[in-house]
Amino acid sequence: MFISTYENKLDKKGRVSVPAAYRSHLSTLGYNGVVCYPSFTNSSIEFCPQDRLEKIIETIETLNPFEENRDIFSTSILANSSQLNFDGDGRITLNEKLLEHSKIKEKVLFVGQGKTFQMWEPTLFKKFSDDARKKANLKRSELKWKQSN
Repeated sequence: MFISTYENKLDKKGRVSVPAAYRSHLSTLGYNGVVCYPSFTNSSIEFCPQDRLEKIIETIETLNPFEENRDIFSTSILANSSQLNFDGDGRITLNEKLLEHSKIKEKVLFVGQGKTFQMWEPTLFKKFSDDARKKANLKRSELKWKQSN
């Protein structure tokens, strides 16, 4: 799983080293890279293994092909997705569109989300994280604990 937060630097060629823990997890799943797309809910870049994107595609495919929602989700996620493979040093290269969306210039935060992870510009993540903690505190009773048998 993808947990914790890591900071790395973006080089002049748009390359950044993915945390070893994240690469290790992807490797155990059989992947030497990751899929990403610009988040449509915030300024982060969303990252997931290929099988997660396949589940998203399957979900989109359940929508009526003649309804607007299918085109909206396909365009927002699939048309903007990139398959990024790790180089020999565990780096990926971010394209201009991703850098522009995320406002990442030099420093990069990798933020674990369980089955996925996000990449953030550190200042923007700080604000988002502070707001999220406040909201989580207010909504903590909504997080239901599933009892096992």
